[in-house]
Amino acid sequence: MANELMSGAYFIFLLCASDLVSGQFRYSIPEELEHGAFVGNIAEDLRLNVWELSARKFRLISDERKQYMAVNLENGILFVNEKIDREQICYQSYTCFLSFQIALDNPSEMHDIGVEILDVNDNSPTFTKSEFALQISELTAPGARFPLESARDPDVGTNTISSYQISPNEHFGIKVQTRSDGSKSAELLLEKSLDREQQSVFHIVLTATDAGIPHRFGTARIIITVMDGNDNAPVFEHEIYRATVAENAPKGTLVMQINATDLDDGNNAELTYSFINHVSQKIRELFKLDPENGEIRVQGVLNFEESNIYELDVQGVDNGTPGLTGHAKVIVRLTDMNDNAPLVDIKSASSTFPENAQHGTVIATISVTDLDSGRNGEVQCRILADVPFKLQKSMRNNYKLVLNGILDRETTALYNISISAWDGGSPPLSTRKSLLVSVSDINDNAPKFSKSLYNVYLMENNTPGASIFAVTALDPDNDQNGAVVYSILDNQIYEGPRYVTINAKNGNIYALRSFDYEQLKHFQLKVQAKDAGSPPLSSTAIVNVIILDQNDNAPVIVSPLMWNRSALVEIVPLSVYPGYLVTKVIATDADSGQNARLSYQLLEATDPSLFAVGILSGEIRATRSLTDQDIITERLVLCAKDNGQPSLSSTVTISFTIVTNFTEKSSEGTEEQIQSEYVFDLNRYLIIILGSTSFLFLVTIIFLVVLKYKQDRNIAEDYSSTVCCCRRKNSSNVFNQRAAANEPLNCTGTVQNEGYRYTVCLSPESSKSDFLFLKPCHPTLPFNDLGVLDPNGRK
Repeated sequence: MANELMSGAYFIFLLCASDLVSGQFRYSIPEELEHGAFVGNIAEDLRLNVWELSARKFRLISDERKQYMAVNLENGILFVNEKIDREQICYQSYTCFLSFQIALDNPSEMHDIGVEILDVNDNSPTFTKSEFALQISELTAPGARFPLESARDPDVGTNTISSYQISPNEHFGIKVQTRSDGSKSAELLLEKSLDREQQSVFHIVLTATDAGIPHRFGTARIIITVMDGNDNAPVFEHEIYRATVAENAPKGTLVMQINATDLDDGNNAELTYSFINHVSQKIRELFKLDPENGEIRVQGVLNFEESNIYELDVQGVDNGTPGLTGHAKVIVRLTDMNDNAPLVDIKSASSTFPENAQHGTVIATISVTDLDSGRNGEVQCRILADVPFKLQKSMRNNYKLVLNGILDRETTALYNISISAWDGGSPPLSTRKSLLVSVSDINDNAPKFSKSLYNVYLMENNTPGASIFAVTALDPDNDQNGAVVYSILDNQIYEGPRYVTINAKNGNIYALRSFDYEQLKHFQLKVQAKDAGSPPLSSTAIVNVIILDQNDNAPVIVSPLMWNRSALVEIVPLSVYPGYLVTKVIATDADSGQNARLSYQLLEATDPSLFAVGILSGEIRATRSLTDQDIITERLVLCAKDNGQPSLSSTVTISFTIVTNFTEKSSEGTEEQIQSEYVFDLNRYLIIILGSTSFLFLVTIIFLVVLKYKQDRNIAEDYSSTVCCCRRKNSSNVFNQRAAANEPLNCTGTVQNEGYRYTVCLSPESSKSDFLFLKPCHPTLPFNDLGVLDPNGRK
């Protein structure tokens, strides 16, 4: 009978002809066909002769592991090669296809073949278990539904489950529903109230039936146990419980214990306490309810400022089936503790204020709050440290921070104002808040030099354009107010601008020319430092430039008179004796100090044994008397050399002509005396002339110094100099260095001469004195050792 039904279905659903759509062939066959079952005629569908199948190497190409289809090359028939179980290949898919390709050569052709596998009702509905248990309370009201286990049928379409049925009874019915995917589900419906005392167990058969031809079905047994009813719900002692707890209560603190009773027995009287579902998660984090004994304890951090009262809805559920519930409410109030420090909110009007801001200027507004209540929320506020600011209370817990002093950016450019606020709790809590106030600059400071007077020592013959000194003026102001520009003031008193220039940015002073000590010994300039503020401020300083001498002048021989570096001297033989002064070489040097200290040296001589030269005096004296063997003309080459570094020198050639004396011996003494007196008078005249010239020169210098002092007394400091007169005891050794070093110097007077001290040294013996040119005292000492005298004569 089954084979006949399958053959009938085969002939009903078999499509003998195929449709060619875009080069694709489609066939339909039912599942479960035996080997060799006809599917279609490939040769006809491809319009090929049978003999072409072999000639063109006809073949099937499939991705399936099993070769479900095959082609008979003798007749071109496509037939079933393997028995097909649709449920294994496609599971419960509504459509199921076997796809493969046909390949031909000469010429090459490829065709897609699709065979649709049609479902047949070859599977019955089955349940996962043959028996199911169900417990229903006797108190369950009619109309209650109880989901039932669904059966499974791997067939699809009309061959799958279409309905459920239960065995007849008076208490239960069944309700079948269709899901969105088309499958069926069943629910057991209580149609009549249960009474456990009449019947405690029901045995019901559940049958699942499909719509296939023929119909198939499957069954399962349902054992329903009627449970004793929980007739009494729990009842709490109070409908509302009230409790008070401190907000700083530690975790685990007992708030209260609730209790409910149940008149039932057994499990129906065993209660479980819990919060009802709508109690927020926040409350569940703060409080914990013991489900067994009903104790409510603190388990989180309570905060009076967030909420000072909590309502906890609790329930007691018995262990009956179904469980019954009793409800109650617990109100927990918190007592405030001083657990919040004051909050300080600073709203600054500006973070920067000028240093000339007026007294009372509002710097910021301050709001102080405390979340605590009562005395715990009463707040006081003050400024810490000594700053030129104060707090003014404007209204309750509101303050104004105002300027209460003088701002000076150069002293303090940034104020970190610390404000302290504390409450009235016990112990009090406090808060500190800082406010940074920046002071902006105004041009209230002039540039300031490190000194009002600078002494600059400069060696003569300097390189023009080289830096000789640098002045620095500091301005504590900021930005443009502190940007210093240097300049040299030009006026009638300070002549510096003619000689030097200054870098306006860094204060470097540069020489415009090379200085000559012999022409200019010192000069002053007035330097101004001016800032770029508005209005600009400035200050001045005096720079006193002192030119130092350099050995740049060679000695000049002034006596005896020379012609082309040569001089001629006549001597009488009879007057020459050992130590006889034949002549004296006098040289001058424009330099000063050690550079002008001269010494003499005999370089060449016709007869070295006849004459000797004084090293310091330059005197040429005979070392012996002349004889008849001495030649008539003697030639000497002398060198005058200074003491500078390096030393400079000049030479002179002196020729001595010996004149024969025909006078009698008796007259020798008279002539010698006359010649000696003549030489003495000549020296005296020479000393008088040189002394007068020096005196007039000294008077001129004193007059010029006094005149300039009167002009400069309100502008620069005055300097004092001292003119000293020194005596030397031995006129014949006036140029002797050792003798001069041992003689005391006697100061005879002072004179104002632009900060220098000069010495004029004269011998009291006018007939034998030598005039020394005007020179600074102690020329071998460095200028740093020179004392500068103020107008009162103090060093």
